[in-house]
Amino acid sequence: MQDYPITLLSPARDKHVAHAAIQAGADAVYIGAPAFGARQAAGNSIDDIAEVVREAHLYGAQVLVTLNTLLHDDEYPQAVEIAHQLYAIGVDALIIQDLHLLDFNLPPIRLHASTQCDNRTAEHVARLRDMGFKRVVLARELGLAEIRAIHETVPDIELEAFVHGALCVSFSGRCFMSEVLAGRSANRGACAQFCRMAYDLLDANGREIMDDRGRPIHQRYLLSLQDMDRSAYLAELIEAGITTFKIEGRLKDTDYVTNITAYYREKLDQISQDTNERAVYSRAFTPNPEKTFHRGGIDYFLHGRTPHMANWDTPKSTGEHIGSVLEARGNTLRVSLNPGVVLHNGDGLSMGNEGFNVNGVNGNLIKLNKPVTSNPLTSNLLYRNLDTEFVKSLRCERRIPVDIVLSETAEGFMLQIGDRTQTSAYTKEPAKNPDKALDTIRTQLSKLGDTPYIARDVRVQCPPYFIPISVLNDWRRQTIDSIGQSTKSADTQSNKPQSATCNHSAIRNEQAQFTHLMTCKYCILHELGHCRKTNPLPQASEPRFLRLRTGTTVALSFDCRNCQMLIDQC
Repeated sequence: MQDYPITLLSPARDKHVAHAAIQAGADAVYIGAPAFGARQAAGNSIDDIAEVVREAHLYGAQVLVTLNTLLHDDEYPQAVEIAHQLYAIGVDALIIQDLHLLDFNLPPIRLHASTQCDNRTAEHVARLRDMGFKRVVLARELGLAEIRAIHETVPDIELEAFVHGALCVSFSGRCFMSEVLAGRSANRGACAQFCRMAYDLLDANGREIMDDRGRPIHQRYLLSLQDMDRSAYLAELIEAGITTFKIEGRLKDTDYVTNITAYYREKLDQISQDTNERAVYSRAFTPNPEKTFHRGGIDYFLHGRTPHMANWDTPKSTGEHIGSVLEARGNTLRVSLNPGVVLHNGDGLSMGNEGFNVNGVNGNLIKLNKPVTSNPLTSNLLYRNLDTEFVKSLRCERRIPVDIVLSETAEGFMLQIGDRTQTSAYTKEPAKNPDKALDTIRTQLSKLGDTPYIARDVRVQCPPYFIPISVLNDWRRQTIDSIGQSTKSADTQSNKPQSATCNHSAIRNEQAQFTHLMTCKYCILHELGHCRKTNPLPQASEPRFLRLRTGTTVALSFDCRNCQMLIDQC
């Protein structure tokens, strides 16, 4: 069994977000290619990606690039050309979905199988390994026992799992609702997000079904899952075989990525034994996932099926629960805030499916930027989805600890910073004040300024010579520059399949084959408390259809043997 390093993988919408992720503690970032990156709004130029590679490699971090859409026949030449360009600039791996790409002349770069490949079984993971993949991004729906079984069956491949962020309600790569109903393919980066839309829930006769409070389920967000948060279970995931922990969010902004990356960096550092060797972080804030985009948090089948996986009231960020509304009059709220909560002008609040901004605070009275239209007695929980003071504090700096050693050579001196050395011919002149000379040498060599490094230990392994400050500074700069010139090359292992029996084109066709609009492990019956396994008697109001505001209706069916909900055209 191979020993793979534990890696925190963060999303990067662009080079600025990539920088924020690296500074916050990411061991790797994943960023969209110029095209075919499964997010049409998150493509990046080769020059920008090269800039990210240079910074990441300085910190010992990796850059993975998504090239993970299903391609049309005339697009393969461009995709292959992009792959070669990415390899040339030192990208560490490509994340791909379309397995037919393996039939073309790809560069010898590491390949990771996207979660869009629907990686749910050990047999499928083994097949991907035999094709030459070095890592597989597992389906989000897998539980700990399923992950462990895959790892035990296929121990010679890296396993990556999502641990945080937005959830697709359908198995990844198995959602065709956007493509069929809106002409926008989720497998080509153009998802119209039907899972975040509002629906009526209808019975077999087309009547709206009532919820447990006797209200018709009308224009509710029935497919909008809460966000994933597995931060409490990282040690369990490591034990099950996961080595890369992935944060979702290639469309998220710098604030979100900074906060969530720092949060998981702290969590993993509490588990890992080698954190002191990796980096030193300076943060002006305490990471808190509820302080940036946050729809709630669920472990999503990691420990089995749980209730309330979706938020039927809103698909938007709810943020942190800060108290309750006692009374609403016009644009004024009288509230009871949780202990320690302080509101500021400009903060964003949400109550039910309404959102507001704070225009003033006077004791427990809050002035809002607009009147309240909903009844606070119906939904009186108050949330803050924008904490302006917290956002202002989101600053991170990452420094790499290095040992600095000055020693002498026959011709002069040798300076070592980390694993880099620089020799310089220089006339040796004994210091008139040895103690002062030693202090000067240590002080000047430790001034690493705005470089990525911080001095952990400075040793002078020679007699105290007199060396001018300007000379010490030149030696230090030259040695640091030599570190910056080192780059980390991509894995050059071949991607050729171990087995000659793989038919990549056939698998590609299998990926693109339409079966259902959506195939979901999430189940509306279970959310309603009508699960056929726990309540085997038919429910009089069992749901049959979902109806959009436009009148478009889709059919529900339930494969209870496999615990799946299917959505189809009517």
